[in-house]
Amino acid sequence: MSNTVDDKVKTFDTRTEAKVPVESPLAYSYRRSGAPAPGKDSGVTVRERPFLGHLVLRGGAIVLDEALREVLDISLPGEPQALVFDASGERSVQWISPDEWLLIVPGGEEFELENRLREALGDAHFAISNIGGGQTLLELEGDAVSELLMKSVIYDADPNHFPVGKGVTTIFAKTSVILRRSSEIRWELVVRRSFADYIYRWLLDAGEEYAIGVVR
Repeated sequence: MSNTVDDKVKTFDTRTEAKVPVESPLAYSYRRSGAPAPGKDSGVTVRERPFLGHLVLRGGAIVLDEALREVLDISLPGEPQALVFDASGERSVQWISPDEWLLIVPGGEEFELENRLREALGDAHFAISNIGGGQTLLELEGDAVSELLMKSVIYDADPNHFPVGKGVTTIFAKTSVILRRSSEIRWELVVRRSFADYIYRWLLDAGEEYAIGVVR
């Protein structure tokens, strides 16, 4: 740190070029608990999708729907507990409650997107919160995923009762998660960063009988 002295004023140059490594919410978990590679017998594979943009939208459905269609060419879900994706499959919006939706986009898009949405919404009554730093998304695939989920969550995760395009907030073990079924072969868990390690270790333990593997 350098400083300069004048007759009456003493100023300090406190600028630094700190290089802080950016780690995913599960980086510590991989080091602590390991990350078994998927094998030919793996009935479940888990993959973290870190650093995505997570925006919570609150307000009237009509004005938010118009803004989303204008900015992203994607509409709000038309029904409760529904999940929709854009044409690329990289952006999704999910019904959370009657006036609340979760928008997930590729990492790096969220800041500009928030500004564009605010501009499109103008004077409408709304709220947009960027919560990407506090959440991460886990993808689960495999023939035994529904079995693993049915012994982990309190919601009925039987594929016959949980169709593609559905998403719910539920209890996983002893914490809250958002459970989504994004395709016939893929389920997703949106989890709080502070509980990511707990959920990961639960998945490894509960998935051991299915030879669970981790894609990194």
